[in-house]
Amino acid sequence: MDISQKIQQLHKRGLELEQKLASSDITSNQKEYLTLSKEYSDLVPFLGYAKKYEALIVKINTSKSMLEGKLDPELLLLAQEEQKELQETLKNTVELLEEYFLPKDPLDSKDIILEIRAGAGGDEAALFASELFRMYSLYAEKKGWKTRIISASHSDIGGLKEIIVSIDGSNVYRAYKYEGGVHRVQRIPETEKSGRVHTSTVTVAVLPKAEEIDLIIDPKDLRIDTYCSGGAGGQSVNTTYSAVRITHLPTGTIATCQDERSQQQNRERALSVLRSRLLDAQREKQRLTLAEKRKSLVGTGDRSEKIRTYNFPQDRITDHRIKYNWHTIPLILNGDLDQIISVLKTYDQNQE
Repeated sequence: MDISQKIQQLHKRGLELEQKLASSDITSNQKEYLTLSKEYSDLVPFLGYAKKYEALIVKINTSKSMLEGKLDPELLLLAQEEQKELQETLKNTVELLEEYFLPKDPLDSKDIILEIRAGAGGDEAALFASELFRMYSLYAEKKGWKTRIISASHSDIGGLKEIIVSIDGSNVYRAYKYEGGVHRVQRIPETEKSGRVHTSTVTVAVLPKAEEIDLIIDPKDLRIDTYCSGGAGGQSVNTTYSAVRITHLPTGTIATCQDERSQQQNRERALSVLRSRLLDAQREKQRLTLAEKRKSLVGTGDRSEKIRTYNFPQDRITDHRIKYNWHTIPLILNGDLDQIISVLKTYDQNQE
């Protein structure tokens, strides 16, 4: 299928979705309406690339006509430079368009539950956990995604022992799925007087958020406990039984939430985390049962799988899965994750 046929396919699917979304049959079916709305939202950028491609073709043909005519040397040079720039822009636009037709992970469009936990290294690990949380939050903010804290446990010096957040938006899992595993940091802690480099670790789990249609849980399999919340939040935090702990009895899986104001809100958040953990465990079981076609770049997401090292003295980040280095730690920790994700995504696609 050439690029023109692909663009026709994009336009055709766009029209189909617009017609379906305008149909009363769809608007009365909320689940189907939300599914089609999300697909259309994801398609919109590619429709924009298609429109840009078509406009570029017109400009390139016009520029070629000028080159074929009689031009003085100065105008000829300008026309040649314009043609070169247009061709380069066209190439980049085609690459963006082609991304729509690449094989897709069915989970790519999912929102996520992101779990960050300090590992070996005590206070230094907790401090780095808070830096990773900030990095992921800033990246989500740049993308226009919504981040909400479900639960958090702080260390005495302001780090994070553990934090669980939900991130909602367009194709969130597609971006964050490469982050699951052990992140190792090598640097001199501020409290280190001898200047010795310490090595600490933080584990990151990225769970595609499971909806009710993805995983049905029998209410009889759940034990729901309520208790008084702890931490900041005013008197009501410590005097009302708003915090919720949900236990899935068949597996022993537990999820808690205490950051929302009401017990009902905490219950919904905890249930969302529980459902996502159960779905992730189910997928992992399937991965182990079925022989994988190849060793996935994302890996198993196993908490013991070291994926990346942040070496501060050498200003170097190394991704051990693809043996690739970056030398911009401050920029990346300030949310510029695209430079890492784009390389991982390209590598992953080339393994198909």
